[in-house]
Amino acid sequence: MQIWVGLGNPGAKYALQRHNVGFMAVDAVGEIHRFPQPRKAFRSLVTEGRVGSQRVLLVRPQTFMNDSGDAVQQALRFYKLDLAALTVFHDELDLAPMKVKVKQGGGTAGHNGLRSIDACLGPDFRRVRIGIGHPGHKDKVTPYVLGNYAKAEMDPLADLLAAIASEADWLADGNDVRFMSDVALRMQPE
Repeated sequence: MQIWVGLGNPGAKYALQRHNVGFMAVDAVGEIHRFPQPRKAFRSLVTEGRVGSQRVLLVRPQTFMNDSGDAVQQALRFYKLDLAALTVFHDELDLAPMKVKVKQGGGTAGHNGLRSIDACLGPDFRRVRIGIGHPGHKDKVTPYVLGNYAKAEMDPLADLLAAIASEADWLADGNDVRFMSDVALRMQPE
């Protein structure tokens, strides 16, 4: 069993914010891989299914970003899993918009969701970093991150989420390099 957590804030008013792209990514995985409707558990919305040959629990904490760690810890504890089973999908300021990088462990770069998980469980979990770009000045970061995707970004965002979900088998099998490569290939203009 693997646990894939999408970071975001619950509620309709946050749905299209850049900070919620982690939620969007796990939703896309669930949709493309035909997971059942989510249910409430671990202070989250969860659904279990298969990505390729692997059992995966998709988790969307409903705790707000800064308390995500508790929800993630509950899920890991329930299934008696360690950090090796955890993958967290999140927005990344230091990555160009619509780019995806996977890394193991690392810092939190001021991301409250990552900071919360790190505080509860430590830093040694896999991260799927989904680029949102940087607004240019640190004073603009909060309104930018908590702002909705622009209308012009919606089609590329839909393409990115479809690419992440379609190539998720590689991620489930632990082939992060192939996952990143195939997502990048799908995102190239025709």
